[in-house]
Amino acid sequence: MTEQERRIYRIGVIPGDGIGPEVVREGLKVLQATAAHEGFGYELVHFPWSCAYYLETGEVMPQEALEDYRKLDAILFGAVGDPRVKGGVPERAIIFTLRFGLDLYVNLRPVVLLDSRLCPLKGKEPRDVDFVVVRENTEDAYTAIGGQLRRGQPGEVAIAEMIFTRQGVERVIRYAFELTQSRGKRKHLTLVDKSNAIGAMDIWRRVLSEVASDYPDVETTAIYVDAACLYMVERPEIFDVVVTTNLFGDILTDLGAAIQGGMGSAASGNIHPGQTSMFEPIHGSAPDIAGQNLASPIATILATAMLLDHLGESEGAARINRAVREAVVDGRIPSLDARSGLPTDRQGDIIAAAVVGQERTMSRR
Repeated sequence: MTEQERRIYRIGVIPGDGIGPEVVREGLKVLQATAAHEGFGYELVHFPWSCAYYLETGEVMPQEALEDYRKLDAILFGAVGDPRVKGGVPERAIIFTLRFGLDLYVNLRPVVLLDSRLCPLKGKEPRDVDFVVVRENTEDAYTAIGGQLRRGQPGEVAIAEMIFTRQGVERVIRYAFELTQSRGKRKHLTLVDKSNAIGAMDIWRRVLSEVASDYPDVETTAIYVDAACLYMVERPEIFDVVVTTNLFGDILTDLGAAIQGGMGSAASGNIHPGQTSMFEPIHGSAPDIAGQNLASPIATILATAMLLDHLGESEGAARINRAVREAVVDGRIPSLDARSGLPTDRQGDIIAAAVVGQERTMSRR
């Protein structure tokens, strides 16, 4: 294969704060191993945006950075947050700017149990917890339409508007239908809303019903968000693909992370199909353990697999997912949190070696 024929991708890297740089380092280690095995190349473009950078320079990520991102194929993001910086400042400046500026209208969150010992639910096996949540990512209460009146006074008023557009609802529902078909499993799509109490959410049910006619092979169900929380705990096996609003998706996916083994196991994609998209672990910056080589990098490694799948490197993505599953199942990685007993970099070594078929040569510390 000539250099001209070789697949080469431009990947942005935003390590962020706290454990972000540590877990991103391991994600890139696994990316390197996968690229060598699969025969594709990549160029990394590093960005400094973080609370640490803000404290040092007084600057947050500028809007102009979006033009740099549009020249990339994908972005790998670590985590942001620092107790010295007011909560919400880095999220709005970095994460929300990326989501809204690049129109990343799909937030994709797989909920996959790798091993039954990781699940806090009694009697649940990996076959029972294997679904994906498609969360609308650019509308709802996160648009920040609203405000506060008489802040700090007894008569203070705070207003936040839920915004749902026909275009926004339809495109994410269509994405969810397409995903349901591609999974090749039960072909069942569940809409989660609260239209019985919030009348505006009726738009979700109407659009679901209309779009469903284009996908006759997909079975659909619509349930309320309180029932969805109940079923995720009692009967997670009923779910295949879930599509929901921005706010409800934010909540449901953290519940999903809990039942699959904790925040250290959960990866996320912020996606605009066919365009630059961003992938990240959903855990925070965990400043209490930063710099100690304790954090689990597994969520970031799984996010790296999602990034490769987005780029069309499906076999490389599958190799990473298999490597993680096998390492967890056979106990080389005993847990997916900071109490695993394995250093962060050691876990990256294990998965990188497993990707290229050398997992049995790795010995535990």
